[in-house]
Amino acid sequence: MGQLKSIFLILILILSSCSKKKIEADILIQNGTVYNGIDKTSTNNSIGIKDDKIVFIGDENSVSINAKKTIDAKGLIVSPGFIDPHTHADRDLKDPKNSHNKPFLFQGITTVVTGNDGDSFYPTSKYIDLYNQHGIGTNAVPLVGHGTVREQIMGKSNRKATADEIAKMQNLIQQEMDAGAFGISTGLFYSPGSYSNTEEVIALAKTVAKNDGVYDTHLRDESSYTVGLIPAIEESIEIGRQAKLPIHISHIKCLGVDVWYQSKEIVKAIEKAQKEGVDVTANQYPYDASATGLKSAVAPRWAESGGKDSLMIRYNNPKLKAKILVDTKKNIKRRGGPEKLLIVKSEDSKFVGKNLLEISELLKQSPEEAVFSVLKTGYVRVASFNMNTDDIHHFMQQDWVVTGSDGNTGHPRKYGSFPRKYNKYVVQDKIVDLSTFINNSTAKTADIFKIKNRGSLQKGNFADIIIFNPKTFKDKADFTDAFQLSEGLEYSIINGKLAVDKGRFTNLLNGKVLKK
Repeated sequence: MGQLKSIFLILILILSSCSKKKIEADILIQNGTVYNGIDKTSTNNSIGIKDDKIVFIGDENSVSINAKKTIDAKGLIVSPGFIDPHTHADRDLKDPKNSHNKPFLFQGITTVVTGNDGDSFYPTSKYIDLYNQHGIGTNAVPLVGHGTVREQIMGKSNRKATADEIAKMQNLIQQEMDAGAFGISTGLFYSPGSYSNTEEVIALAKTVAKNDGVYDTHLRDESSYTVGLIPAIEESIEIGRQAKLPIHISHIKCLGVDVWYQSKEIVKAIEKAQKEGVDVTANQYPYDASATGLKSAVAPRWAESGGKDSLMIRYNNPKLKAKILVDTKKNIKRRGGPEKLLIVKSEDSKFVGKNLLEISELLKQSPEEAVFSVLKTGYVRVASFNMNTDDIHHFMQQDWVVTGSDGNTGHPRKYGSFPRKYNKYVVQDKIVDLSTFINNSTAKTADIFKIKNRGSLQKGNFADIIIFNPKTFKDKADFTDAFQLSEGLEYSIINGKLAVDKGRFTNLLNGKVLKK
């Protein structure tokens, strides 16, 4: 009797095994702590990948999986690949030598949004073809830049657009949307975008809205340069209200002592608009220093109408020089003073790593005069340390603020933003928890930019997946050396193929240009 019972049990096990669904997979991920990008809690689900899709996620014992490669993620965190909503990665992607996009890739980023701050490569179709031709290391989501389109029609002139010019710009934006752009970006702080009025931007945003696109903006003022920070926030909300499209505020911040502690008022204004039905979100990089061109940071905008050459001509005009210096001095003060402005990129290496006060002493000039001596050497980037902790934390804790890098040369954010936010603000300071960090770096960003089937770990989604070590995932780049890759990323899978395997770049360019 006992023997028959044993045979019966064996038969049940055999039949049970035969009845399990069979799944063929290229990669199987087991034993990891899995955050799917949506839920607040983790699971220990296994994940099966075939070609470029997730074909299984769940209890591996419920199916029979035959995998070509198995990754044991024990002790590691499995997450959707991070989506960076604000980068200048297109400057690297267009260069075959740098199109691997490793500064972003090793942060766990699998998709970058490009064409931000109103500045995109034109035409979009040309660069999509170029990226496809030589390959790119991460996915790319293109935006069309308002400043780029304006310059195509109006040059760098400081004047309002005519009705005919607006119509021409609308046609160019339609062309770029047809080519695959996900929306429009504005850089209303920078020329030539700063020369536009709100009505112009609304008219162009309406064209984007007709194409179900998004509006991403560098505000007209993040400080007290022109209209002020709060009015600039209100302008962005009004554009969304009038054009009826989602508004995404890039690198939200309170820049400079004049506007410190305004984050609470800004959050109230945005949440009021959200209750009215205006779709408003934002991104933030986790640093207390911003970065931009020295000219953009401190030169008066009126003086640079027509470009840098025009600025230098006006500066050399005795009738205008005094006013330019007065306005430049005010802008330096807004940025926290000359000692808070660090040169991070210059064609003259003797200026790099020095602040403006040190440079003024070196040149035996006032800080405002030193600005123009440095600008004569070529393009100069500056990091300015002018944000406070309270505002940084308050923005970070809002559920509509996602992680971004604004990755650009010379600032460590290009190499370190996402691991820094994890290491400093999740692990060390506990400003946000782990699931919030992951969700606001993945699925929420995909939802904002209307990127389909990415950003979350779900069956049928594209397999953009990262696996990182929670004990070692951190940034290494800083302001003394901004070019160090982050560490602790063990695996990166992009479109179903390994880009990072056991912490090493595979030299495979697995990225795609995503189209609206």
